[in-house]
Amino acid sequence: MSDPSSDWFAGLPGAFHRVGELTLFARTGGRADAPPLLLLHGFPQTHAMWHRVAQRLAPHFRLVLPDLRGYGDSDKPRGEPAHANYSKRAMAADMAALMRSLGHERYAVCGHDRGARVAHRLALDHADAVTKLALLDIAPTLDMYDSTDMRFASAYYHWFHLIQPSPLPETMIGGNPRFYLHWKLGGWGASGVGHIEPVALAEYERCFCRAETIHAVCEDYRAAAGIDLEHDRASRAAAQMIACDTLALWGERGVVQAMFEPLALWQAQCSARVSGRALAAGHFLAEERPEETAAALLDFFS
Repeated sequence: MSDPSSDWFAGLPGAFHRVGELTLFARTGGRADAPPLLLLHGFPQTHAMWHRVAQRLAPHFRLVLPDLRGYGDSDKPRGEPAHANYSKRAMAADMAALMRSLGHERYAVCGHDRGARVAHRLALDHADAVTKLALLDIAPTLDMYDSTDMRFASAYYHWFHLIQPSPLPETMIGGNPRFYLHWKLGGWGASGVGHIEPVALAEYERCFCRAETIHAVCEDYRAAAGIDLEHDRASRAAAQMIACDTLALWGERGVVQAMFEPLALWQAQCSARVSGRALAAGHFLAEERPEETAAALLDFFS
C-alpha cells in the first residue's frame, strides 16, 4: 500500500489487522493511558476525514481510526446473496473484533454517515462494550426509509441509485469515478470540495476510484435497504434500545436538518440520555467545522 498520508497523520501510525476473514487498515495513537475512542468514517470517504478532529482529540483519548470493510485500504469482499456481508451487523462485528484485538474491551464510539449507522448497530449488538455513542448527521435508517417521499428521494437519490442490481450502478459510476466522487463530496458540503483538504481528497480519489471499492459501497447501500432494515425492525420489535448516553450532531444546511427531527428520533431509540444540536455546516461536519466538531466530542466524551 502506498500511504502518502503517513506524515499527515504523524502520531497515528497505520497498520493492517487480521479480523476474522478480513484484513482491516486502521490508525491508532493518542494518549496511551487515556480512554479508547473509535472513530468511524462515512461514504465516500476513509479514515482520512478525521484528520483535523483527531489532532484535537489525540491528547485526551487513545484513538482508533479504521477503514470500514469495503472502504479505504481495508478488504473489499464481493457481495453475498442478501448482501449480508455488508450489513451493519457484520461491519459492527468487524469493529468489535478490531477493538478487542487492540486490547479495548470497553470504548466510546463516534461515527459519521455510514460509520454512524455501523456505530448504531455496534451499540445495539455490543452494548457491553460501548460506553458512549456519538452520531454525526444521520437519523435512524429505518425512520429515513419509512419517511421517503419525493423530496427525500430527490435529495438522497444515491440511496436509490446504489441499491440497484449489480452491475448497473457499478458500471455507471465506473465510467468516471473521480467525477462521481467529487460530485458527492461537493453536493453535501459547504461549496464544491473546498472543505476537503488536498491530502484527504487525494486519499479519497486513490481509494474510491477502484472497481472493487465501487462494488463494495454499492453493497453497503444494498444491505442498508434490505437486511439492515430487517435487523432494525427486529430490534424495535424486541424493544432493544441504545443503552449508553448518546450525542447527535447534524448540519444545519443538510437534509437531516431539513427533513427530519434527529434529536427526537434518536431519543426514541435510546434508554439513556440523548443530547444534540445542529452545527453551522452541511453534511461533512468533521471537515467543514473541525474545531467545533472536536470541541463537542471532547465535551461529550470527557
